Amino acid sequence: MRGLKVSLFDFFWFLLLLMSLIPMFKQQKIEVLRLKIIRDFEMKRKSRLITMIHRQETFSFLGLPVSRYINIEDSEQILRAIRLTPDDMPIDLVLHTPGGLVLAAEQIAEALRKHPAKVTVFIPHYAMSGGTLIALAADEIVMDENAVAGPVDPQLGEYPAASILKVVEQKGPDKVEDRTLIMADIAKKALAQVENTVVELLSDKMDLEKAREVAKLLSQGTWTHDYPISAQQLKELGLPVSTDLPREIYELMDLYPQPQGRRPSVQYIPLPYGKNDLPK
Repeated sequence: MRGLKVSLFDFFWFLLLLMSLIPMFKQQKIEVLRLKIIRDFEMKRKSRLITMIHRQETFSFLGLPVSRYINIEDSEQILRAIRLTPDDMPIDLVLHTPGGLVLAAEQIAEALRKHPAKVTVFIPHYAMSGGTLIALAADEIVMDENAVAGPVDPQLGEYPAASILKVVEQKGPDKVEDRTLIMADIAKKALAQVENTVVELLSDKMDLEKAREVAKLLSQGTWTHDYPISAQQLKELGLPVSTDLPREIYELMDLYPQPQGRRPSVQYIPLPYGKNDLPK
């Protein structure tokens, strides 16, 4: 009887260990598949492929919501990847991000702009705010036809910089608090800095007057910060945009699944349908 208890106890711990290892093995398999697609894509295009994929939707870690944004770690890694790339080798960058730290986004954009060979940015779903700033540095932007970019106007905490200036303008400097005046001074500088950055990024893609016009539109609070800018709108602004997104980019995105642990809000049979699959 005692031997049976020991066996059941050992079996329980073996099962627990196995269950804890399965997610690790699954993640390793996904990582191998990612690297294979990346390497095959690089061989096909003779380029360096870099991915910066952030999931905006939150997942739970010890009961706390966690999200990913562009940060200094991202800029460090991408700048390193660019340094490891020969000057005559094109760079392809997959962007899926809600934006993030302006400093990091500007560092990445400037490094891409300086790369001598062609730089292509692929946007399968969205590249907002800082993601759009990075995309502006590319020689070509390739988007899904339903993908979007966004305005690059700076935000100070929870408020748009342009709106802070608007409040001071409407109420008058003598009718707002000193704190608001300080924020307005910072907002003015931030708007000028981002506008100048966008002009610099666009100056080799269009004439200077047009670059300033587009920079003002994107950076000065023309729209709300989450306004979706379509591929067609970007084309109309004179940016080098196409919607011929390669199949491999979709396949790569499928290998960045949303963390599990809650009921999915969207479900479907993940297979392509032909006409013969439709009900008669």
